[in-house]
Amino acid sequence: MPLSISHYELIAYLCGKIFDPMHTIPYGRQHITQSDIDAVIATLQSDYLTQGPAVDAFEQAFAQYIGCRYAVAVANGTAALHLAALALGFAKGKRIITSPITFSASANCVLYGGGQIAFADIDRQTYLIDLNQVESLLKQGGYAGIIPVSFAGYPIHAQDLHYLADRYGCALLEDACHAPGAWFSDHAGTRQMSGNCAYTDAAIFSFHPVKHIACGEGGMITTNREDIYQKLLLLRTHGITKNPQLMQQPNEGGWYHEMQILGFNYRMPDILCALGTAQLQRADENLLRRQAIARRYYAELSDTPLHLPTQAPADQLHAYHLFIVETEQRKALYDYLRQHQIFAQVHYIPVHTMPYYQALGFRRGQFPLAEDYYAHCLSIPMYHSLSDDEQSYVINTLHRFFELS
Repeated sequence: MPLSISHYELIAYLCGKIFDPMHTIPYGRQHITQSDIDAVIATLQSDYLTQGPAVDAFEQAFAQYIGCRYAVAVANGTAALHLAALALGFAKGKRIITSPITFSASANCVLYGGGQIAFADIDRQTYLIDLNQVESLLKQGGYAGIIPVSFAGYPIHAQDLHYLADRYGCALLEDACHAPGAWFSDHAGTRQMSGNCAYTDAAIFSFHPVKHIACGEGGMITTNREDIYQKLLLLRTHGITKNPQLMQQPNEGGWYHEMQILGFNYRMPDILCALGTAQLQRADENLLRRQAIARRYYAELSDTPLHLPTQAPADQLHAYHLFIVETEQRKALYDYLRQHQIFAQVHYIPVHTMPYYQALGFRRGQFPLAEDYYAHCLSIPMYHSLSDDEQSYVINTLHRFFELS
């Protein structure tokens, strides 16, 4: 009598044979091409490794891609948050609202300048900050700014948030690290790219290896406000300017420079900017690939007990930095996938539950929707170089888990 095995067990077995036993499939991964390597080599052979023309070229290309007036390249996404928060005046005595479902840097950047952080719970469908919760806080008074997060690539509707911020006199800083290429349609039907600052004061991006544009490290701040742009240029480089037109004292010669404010060494080197410019040339192509991967997940996981992420409506584009599923068996599924060389991840542990924030007075139970999300969420592999065979293996391993459980 032949051995009876399921369809998904057979496919998972066969797919498993495709890969070397040491082959792993992470939740995210960079993709480096020969054109990327050539761009870096050309920079290494140039006269500048930092503070050179590659920085300006990347900033201009990124600003054009996003559709904003100014872009300022910095050392990483956290540096971008720090400087943008300072430029917007999120400093001592100021209270700022953000989401508890984000990487801790979205909140930490306020504390760096001596400000105070507050959290608004999430919308349980989109995982974005709930605007009703935000307005409830704003009605209490005393808030100077909001840091919404376009989480997992789902774009925050910045125009709706702008109405709130304008009504209550708040500045807006979008954390768009997950959402380059994402867009929403405003109420006039105009497509607005995440981070283009049409309805916000500034936005920030990250070029960490798992992001859409991978530079190893690096970040970008975008804005349409010249005052913010000029302040960012000072803050990025020790608070120093060499621009004769900005001197506050007599210019003593070609060597002369002035430190006008307390700044930081948050420059992004030419080597990484050259890599970023090369990566940016494939941004649209890579975004289309992420869309295709997401469509396949929706189609082939719809018959599992997994709760799949809410799809963006037709007037928005989800950038799919992450593909987050939810399950009551999160720990068991996480362990099972790792046993099969699939390294899923959890994004994120709610910031307010971290020991540091607990010491500031936050407590578990304050934001129940964020905590309920965290109890069930799991990010499965999503990156534009994920092959069809690798995705087949992920999908069929997920099916096999639920057949066996």
